[in-house]
Amino acid sequence: MSDVTAVPDFRPRELAAKPPREATLADHPLVQLTLTRFREFLREPEALFWVFIFPILLAAGLGLAFRNRPAEVLKIATVSPELAQSLRKDKLLDVQQLSGPAADEALRTGKIALLAEPGPAGTVVYRYDDTNPEGRTARMLADRAVQRAAGRVDPVSATDRLMREPGSRYIDFLIPGLLGMNLMGSAIWGMGFAIVDARRRKLMKRLVATPMPRAYYLLSFLLSRLIMLVVEVGFLLAFGVFVFKVPVRGSLLDLALLCVVTSLSFGALGLLIASRVKTIEAASGLMNLVMMPMWIVSGVFFSAQRFPDMLQPVIKALPLTAAINALRANMLQGAGLPQVSSELLVLAAWLVVCFPVALKLFRWR
Repeated sequence: MSDVTAVPDFRPRELAAKPPREATLADHPLVQLTLTRFREFLREPEALFWVFIFPILLAAGLGLAFRNRPAEVLKIATVSPELAQSLRKDKLLDVQQLSGPAADEALRTGKIALLAEPGPAGTVVYRYDDTNPEGRTARMLADRAVQRAAGRVDPVSATDRLMREPGSRYIDFLIPGLLGMNLMGSAIWGMGFAIVDARRRKLMKRLVATPMPRAYYLLSFLLSRLIMLVVEVGFLLAFGVFVFKVPVRGSLLDLALLCVVTSLSFGALGLLIASRVKTIEAASGLMNLVMMPMWIVSGVFFSAQRFPDMLQPVIKALPLTAAINALRANMLQGAGLPQVSSELLVLAAWLVVCFPVALKLFRWR
């Protein structure tokens, strides 16, 4: 007689009668681990942004900026009425007749691409920056117009006087754009990440339990941004001035005030973005979604005028566009605060709207 006691089967009848399922390829550990990696990727907003949204935004922005369109009309100037009459026969040239000092100032500050002057013995002198593509194109068009107006088999003799004047170079255009982009990035990223990280680690929950006024916590971020401005702006500005001789023709006090208003506006925007977000990944995705379109359309690396006219009101209402236009006007043209009042109003509007809304929506837990 066997000593083994039979163990009763307590499984439901339908399960007890069902034979065990054979393992398939989908059950393989490598397949399941690979599927896990895909699920982790799809749950990361930051990864989705950089892989799917960013290339589309970049392609759309650059496609609009450098789309097929009629040739641009280039602004040039001359001091001679006769030359002005000849040059105006070319439809691709916007010719201004200016006095000698006004023409020199327009060329120096980049308002015109070329200055045509009468030379000795009926020759023409073209003054332009040969490192500027618009200057080279303007020289070709202007000389073509002069030769056609002369109607001569033997062409009019022309002389080039190359201008490498600070203020009209691409690096002069670029430095204020990078300065505005840096102010936006440091304010939004610095404030957004710090707040979301404190919320994630439940530090704000502990701070709320103290007698600390809540407004002080948020104001501390804005004050820290103002102190950091000295380092951020000073470093980039000093690099441009001492390495590339980028001019700063406006008042340094006006420039400092422009940077302060810009930083406060973007700080308020960063506070609004981080007001209710709980994870670093979500905050990163939102911040990239807000900043990336402005990097493309606000004129950091190329003029915002390249975009269609129907988009210009929207582009001009963006805070980065206003900041860059004001910084370029101050640094390259010597404009004071009254001359950039419209840009200051745009920045102030973003500050006045975003900060109260952020305080209203702000979540401490």
